[in-house]
Amino acid sequence: MQLEITAKNIELSPQVRRHIEGKLGKLGRHLASISEARLEIAEERTRSPQHRFIAQLTIDSNGTLLRGEQRGENLLTAIDKVAEIMDRQIRRYKGKLYHKGRGNSPARGRSGQPAATPPVANRVVKVKRFAIKPMLLDEAIEQMELLGHDFFLFFSSDRQGLSLLYRRKNGDYGLIEPELDKE
Repeated sequence: MQLEITAKNIELSPQVRRHIEGKLGKLGRHLASISEARLEIAEERTRSPQHRFIAQLTIDSNGTLLRGEQRGENLLTAIDKVAEIMDRQIRRYKGKLYHKGRGNSPARGRSGQPAATPPVANRVVKVKRFAIKPMLLDEAIEQMELLGHDFFLFFSSDRQGLSLLYRRKNGDYGLIEPELDKE
């Protein structure tokens, strides 16, 4: 596993780097397919000392990204918290792979064939069809707000294609505009 550490507004001592490598090195034992881990550490000037240090960890496991972010009153606490969160996410991810592959564990490096019938929890239980009219982005935002949804699929009259509008955690909006793969 390749580990990349980025620090913002803080200087990392060799002792802290060893602590990080020790904590995050244990994650590789839980999931053998981790190819890369990126840890971003930052110190912010906040009023609350419990949220001063931020540790954000992103793990790449064969194209599947797992991400966690935690805050702490000191650097080591934030790192320990994010490692704990990532450990839980890895266990959940391994469980999904285990059930999908009918018993072959990704920790042993064997991935089984997916089940012939999907598990009950992953079936499509409802299909919704609706007529769409071409609209501008501002109209789509207004329509999404009127419906009270967190996302809205619409036909963009600007680009003459489907677009997906969604609400981000911070309250702003995001827009997904798909393109056809030319392969």
